[in-house]
Amino acid sequence: MNVAIVKYNAGNIFSVVNALRRLGIEPALTDDAEQLKKADRVLFPGQGEARGAMEYLKARRLDEVIRDLQQPVLGICVGQQLLCRHSEEGDVDCIGVFDTEVKRFSPTRHEEKVPCMGWNKLYDTKSPLFVEDSYVYFVHSYYVPVCDDTIATANYILPYSAALQKRNFYACQFHPEKSGRVGEQIIQKFLEI
Repeated sequence: MNVAIVKYNAGNIFSVVNALRRLGIEPALTDDAEQLKKADRVLFPGQGEARGAMEYLKARRLDEVIRDLQQPVLGICVGQQLLCRHSEEGDVDCIGVFDTEVKRFSPTRHEEKVPCMGWNKLYDTKSPLFVEDSYVYFVHSYYVPVCDDTIATANYILPYSAALQKRNFYACQFHPEKSGRVGEQIIQKFLEI
């Protein structure tokens, strides 16, 4: 299987490369539009901030390439956020696959720390990619509100979209590559779509 990982100025790419290698896949790490278009699956991971990431993508017209992909695409963490319409982080327009805005967590109590870091439970799952009540690993200060495209929910300060899906685009706020056996199963199921 030909799997491509979108290369852009975001961290965390190599943990995704290693997760795929553990599944017997040697992915191509690329910012080449033609290579992304020809891949059987595309993963769009990342850690970092939205404005700088979108500047890199737009300068190379990768925002348009990603939006037009027809094969299954999986956005991870910042990758999920960049697939949305707009982000409060840097007040930037994003790729726009999901017609929703990314918002910053607003703590209301002392014990509500930002960023949200650690294991959290998925619920209201609406996809065979996920198992209800399984725990996955999150690190994020921004979130996508629950919306029509939500296929899994988590709760930190408020309920939010742990995962989204629209047409061939799948996205998760958590890090499946850092979520042990559960995360490995999610990646494997995505590859089998």
